[in-house]
Amino acid sequence: MQTLTFKRGVHPPDGKELAKDQPIKVIMPKEGSELFYPMSQHIGAPCDPLVAVGDHVKVGQKIAESGAFMSSPIFASVSGEVVDIRPMLVPGGAMVKAIVVKNDGKMEEIEGLNEGKDYTTMTNDEILAAIKNAGVVGLGGAGFPTHVKLNPPKDTPIDHILINAAECEPYLTCDYRLMIEEPERIVRGLQIMLKLHPNAKGVIGIEDNKPEAIASMQKACEGIDNISVQPLTTKFPQGSEKHLIYAITKREVKSGALPASAGCIVDNVDTVVAIERAIEKGRPLMRRIVTVSGKGIKNPGNYKIRIGMTLRDLVDEIGGFNEENPPVKLIAGGPMMGPTLYTLDVASVKTTSGLLCFTKDEAYIPEERNCIRCGKCVDHCPMGLMPFMLNAFAIKGDGEGFVKHHGLDCIECGSCSYECPAKRQLAQSIRATKKIEAGKKAAAAAAARAKAEAEAKAKAEAEKK
Repeated sequence: MQTLTFKRGVHPPDGKELAKDQPIKVIMPKEGSELFYPMSQHIGAPCDPLVAVGDHVKVGQKIAESGAFMSSPIFASVSGEVVDIRPMLVPGGAMVKAIVVKNDGKMEEIEGLNEGKDYTTMTNDEILAAIKNAGVVGLGGAGFPTHVKLNPPKDTPIDHILINAAECEPYLTCDYRLMIEEPERIVRGLQIMLKLHPNAKGVIGIEDNKPEAIASMQKACEGIDNISVQPLTTKFPQGSEKHLIYAITKREVKSGALPASAGCIVDNVDTVVAIERAIEKGRPLMRRIVTVSGKGIKNPGNYKIRIGMTLRDLVDEIGGFNEENPPVKLIAGGPMMGPTLYTLDVASVKTTSGLLCFTKDEAYIPEERNCIRCGKCVDHCPMGLMPFMLNAFAIKGDGEGFVKHHGLDCIECGSCSYECPAKRQLAQSIRATKKIEAGKKAAAAAAARAKAEAEAKAKAEAEKK
């Protein structure tokens, strides 16, 4: 079968050989250890605690939620006592209010856990409610609440549900292992999604550097007419939503628009398994499969952990660092887009896909030099932007020029920095300026809403008089 792909992009060494042949191993938190549950593990409104210090919680108990539409509840993944509610560092670098639970080692479960249902007998509203109530979010990227993604406006019909199984980030192999070890669950999760959109077809996109995963998923899909496997050219960032949609359907998602505008819904393979677990197993999202890799870790592999476990506890449980060649750089996620960590005292969250422990050789980055105007960043930018120009705007603090030249459309993939022969910190400067300008935009929108509400209130009071 012909492989499909998108325009431009880069081909970094994949580094997957360190962990790809390591089966998923379950790592449980130690008795007496503390687990941290940050109130914001998704796009949208942060949650509010439903428990207080001194409360006893059980596995599967909802401990935080928000009344906002764009949000997702959080569940205890161990049983034990709530010992604190305080700020905790999350992989993205922010300090977020978190519920701290001391694990009592008993793993007591709430009543009703594991009571699954047959999705074929459920209404669409019941399926969406079950997914929402299980706290399922996108596990491959920013953590978009899945019940929102699966329920687009009625005037945007969906004809493709695309499963992002590209796993294009170097080193990461947790999705690959899922496809090897639990392909049937991925298919069942996709069938649940297709029930919500009966006129759609499901396509599982897998890069062609994973032939075993392609074969595994093709076998699991045999005899199912509305689900197929599509090999993709190995190229970064093949797993980006917009680029996966273009590769498979040749449709383009306009600036600022969501995939649903192109008739598509895109979800990661582990998200699909989380949907299956929520419906058929009756279990909320409490676990996460994490790739721990790099030459600086003693035992690279793929580990199923309880959400809330710190990365320090995870490293300790799997044997620690390579003492002969210790890491000098830690990355949460993949090397292209993952943030650097300065400590392992970080809570694992729903979107924690990897921990990379790079030695001095692996982490080496040449000194930044002057731009030579070669145009390679432009040639390889998957969004068709001009990174060298955006970098110049960022350095000068010219937010207006940055926005005018579509800087907010950058997906922060790092392709420009990777290809730059002068090793300019293009992606880093663009990412920082995006945050500043996005903040300004959000503040302006909030001010406009407040003004409109004040004017409406004043008008209503005037009419009463």
